[in-house]
Amino acid sequence: MVFRKPPDGGWGWVIVVVSFFTQFLCYGSPLAVGVLYLEWLDAFGEGKGKTAWVGSLANGIGLLASPVCSISVSSFGARPVTIFSGFMVAGGLMMSSFAPNIYFLYISYGIVVGLGCGLLYTATVTITCQYFDKRRGLALGLISTGSSVGLFIYAALQRMLIELYGLDGCLLIVGALSLNILACGSLMRPLESSDSPPPEKTCVDKVPDQYFVYREKEKTVEENISILEKGYIEEKCVNNMSDHKQDNILNTNVLNSINVNEKDTYKKKVVEQTNFCKQLAKMKWQLYLNYLKETVVLFKNKVFSALFVAILLFDIGGFPPSLLMEDIARSANINEDDYHMPLISIIGIMTTVGKLTLGVLADFKWVNTLYLYVTTLLMTGAALFAIPFAKSYLTLAMLSGILGFLIGNWSIFPYVTTKTVGIEKLTHAYGILMFFAGLGNSLGPPIVGWFYDWTQEYDTAFYFSGVCVLLGGFLLLLAALPCWNACPNQSSKLPPNTYSYKVASSA
Repeated sequence: MVFRKPPDGGWGWVIVVVSFFTQFLCYGSPLAVGVLYLEWLDAFGEGKGKTAWVGSLANGIGLLASPVCSISVSSFGARPVTIFSGFMVAGGLMMSSFAPNIYFLYISYGIVVGLGCGLLYTATVTITCQYFDKRRGLALGLISTGSSVGLFIYAALQRMLIELYGLDGCLLIVGALSLNILACGSLMRPLESSDSPPPEKTCVDKVPDQYFVYREKEKTVEENISILEKGYIEEKCVNNMSDHKQDNILNTNVLNSINVNEKDTYKKKVVEQTNFCKQLAKMKWQLYLNYLKETVVLFKNKVFSALFVAILLFDIGGFPPSLLMEDIARSANINEDDYHMPLISIIGIMTTVGKLTLGVLADFKWVNTLYLYVTTLLMTGAALFAIPFAKSYLTLAMLSGILGFLIGNWSIFPYVTTKTVGIEKLTHAYGILMFFAGLGNSLGPPIVGWFYDWTQEYDTAFYFSGVCVLLGGFLLLLAALPCWNACPNQSSKLPPNTYSYKVASSA
């Protein structure tokens, strides 16, 4: 498939709009699962760590399966994957309304919905990067705000639906809304070269079908010979003005086929089938080896290696507040009358602001996106340390806003990845990084919940979360220090087509 130069506009803006609504519809409920989390605690009576697995799986399983998601998008395209994933998300949400226990939710809400969201996220990011180059930061920032707006709206929507129709009715209605993803996916037109010539046919493809007779067991030798003769005569009449060299080759093949006996024909077929199987197995094995070699090449890049550690630790520590902030307020005995807006909604709206702001900043030439990303990590760690000291709704609301803004660094993460490894390796590298991000998303909330079950308070859990995020930020900052660029022969050690992130260069 040959892609045109990214148009940075035109139909690309339609891609941005439909990608925005796709992320809005698929991530609205999983990101606002904190509202459902409280209902599941009361409905099933399980521990907080055990119940937190539902929301963590829904947000983490899709990222864990990022390599599979990347392969799916590369193989089938963004449009088919989006349509198929829309059915997965809607079906998983509707099945969750019939959940008899927490274990059923692990599958229906955690795995099915989570995997569908992962496929949709990969599809929207990939097709947006294909349509935009100079304005990629702005485009990624716009589409990533879809999930944040979804968090803001779905937090209030799910609470209202629960009051009106109960938990089961809420999930059914939200699942029905997710079917609109199918309409969004139908508009994701692939960016292909319209004037590219079709691939040249090989000599084997040019040979008429009449000459490929492999049914000796169903026909006698005489029947095979008659078919070959008939095919040869018909082809000769139709193509008598064609290239003489090709006719001579075909004539020779026909005469040889007529002269062989039945036993030789069987042997020839067995040999050809055996060689075909060997070639197919060799080709598949070579693809796996190439994937492994490319992965090793990626990890030879120091910034990329630090980036995967940073994203893992960031999601272990930075994701739990989005899921557990409502329960944190309830555990702090904050009066419900003081609630002017759900804390999850505050996180959602500020995440939208953060994604847009950071996405716009990433497009400025004087802004180094890697340093910008490191700054957001360090500030997130400091904000997590402050959560245990928040004992009122106002302070929790302020921290929710700060954390929401900083979590908006998701909009520049694909940008940082592209600058680190190059656009050619974006799908491969991003799939690996999202796998570790999913691992962090899956482990973070249960770890915080287990800390609460053991200590009956959240303070120790968020001290641990803050340490994780700060450690990841400092490791990434250390890998990006300018002194590494001054090391001799650094560029010579990097394999071809591997891009080292130079911190002195512009974003």
